[in-house]
Amino acid sequence: MSALLAVEDLGKSFGGLRAVSGLSFTVNEGEIVGLIGPNGAGKSTVFNLINGVFVPDAGRVQFRGGNITGETPYRVARHGIARTHQVVQPLAELTVLENCTVGACFGRENLPLYRARAVAREAAAFVGLEDRLAMPAAQLTIAGKKRLELARALSAQPLMLLLDEELAGLNATEIERMLEVIRSIRARGIAILIIEHLMQAIMGLSDRIVVLNSGQKLAEGAPAEIANNPAVIEAYLGDPALAASLHGGAPA
Repeated sequence: MSALLAVEDLGKSFGGLRAVSGLSFTVNEGEIVGLIGPNGAGKSTVFNLINGVFVPDAGRVQFRGGNITGETPYRVARHGIARTHQVVQPLAELTVLENCTVGACFGRENLPLYRARAVAREAAAFVGLEDRLAMPAAQLTIAGKKRLELARALSAQPLMLLLDEELAGLNATEIERMLEVIRSIRARGIAILIIEHLMQAIMGLSDRIVVLNSGQKLAEGAPAEIANNPAVIEAYLGDPALAASLHGGAPA
């Protein structure tokens, strides 16, 4: 596999706080890479640096062999990177279909409205919202809004998705359904970089895991390696449940 995304020696400070420092990793084509770490480790900052919300102080972001460092979110989306947010951000007064159509219009292919609607319908159906196309986004449940966030990102026809805690706030049944959707997305050849705090889920989902601590890469490797890495376990000692889940290894 070739590297689709390459983060190279990335750094970002906010005043005197060094949020990300010397970070390098890759995401290969068709791969799922988990990005984990304690609260405040810099995970969401990394997403914001990749998709252009923040401009890095150091390092660069390469996508498909081209330098996209510091490009605006609009341009990054055109390159083929779409994202979801930890706190869902639907266009509340628009319908499910209209939300997804916006994603398609401003996505990788800059689709005209008539083609964007067709792509939006397909994306909504893919995540299980085909029966709610006319429903205002504000009326969806939390699980429905999570699916809408994902459908809107998929409507952009990305080559890579950045998923920010897509499982947060979901019950066990909803989590299983969402994991099925995420695996189906990868089966379509879309690479995924995912932030998640549910360790059993991300260990079973990811091909590789990158661990951040205080803005730096603490470890990288296969899920089983990460789950039994003493440095990773030590970094999570402030959260006994999380440390126990890591020490238990990746689920079968």
